[in-house]
Amino acid sequence: MTRVDHASAFLEQNRAFSDLIGNADESQPVPTCPGWSLSQLIRHVGRGDRWAAQIVRDKLDVPLDFRSVEGGKPPPGRDDAISWLLGGAQLLVDAVEQAGGETPVWTFLGNRPANWWIRRRLHETAVHRADVAIAIGAEFSLDADVAADGITEWLERIAIQAGSDGTALPLDGGDTIHVHATDSGLNEAGEWTAAVNDGRITWSHEHGKGTVALRGGATELLLALVRRVSIADTGIELFGDDSVWQKWLDRTPL
Repeated sequence: MTRVDHASAFLEQNRAFSDLIGNADESQPVPTCPGWSLSQLIRHVGRGDRWAAQIVRDKLDVPLDFRSVEGGKPPPGRDDAISWLLGGAQLLVDAVEQAGGETPVWTFLGNRPANWWIRRRLHETAVHRADVAIAIGAEFSLDADVAADGITEWLERIAIQAGSDGTALPLDGGDTIHVHATDSGLNEAGEWTAAVNDGRITWSHEHGKGTVALRGGATELLLALVRRVSIADTGIELFGDDSVWQKWLDRTPL
């Protein structure tokens, strides 16, 4: 269903992230990543790309220690650090092309095709770009297709991970959540309904009323779901039981 060229979108988000930090104070705290500064966020994003690239390049089927990533620390100097960020993203795209997009490699969700990592890093970078924008008071926007794909990718991970460590599911039995992106042209790719079935979270691109429903632009919906913004600070409309929404937020990851 996706209409997103993940590799191109990933490189575009990486460039936009790099542009945004170009003149920012690296000691600036990042309120949406508690305890982190911009410097730590830059290192996290850049090392994450190189970590994924090394996993794909070496066709690993076991985790790679984050501390052993080749070139995992940004060099001193803003220009060199930006080149390091851009280079890491390109390393991942090149590694997937060389390994083959369907080649199975390790991921934290089990072995997946290598191109899974490009999509994961696309949305990781986009959300962290929002973190930077919030920290420095800059504007943030995403193409609706990319934001909608980010919601889909996030729900795919929630469906696999929720409750796997013994924690409570983000929905109680009988509750449902419906999310509707109002951007033109998304059609079924802009609707999501999640529920509990057989003790697991399941979801689909179905229209539904939901115990609680959110309606708004795809970018704001994505940022609300990953707890970067409060819906009170957006144009999102909430219908139904807001306690179900709060429970969903409390039980899902950033």
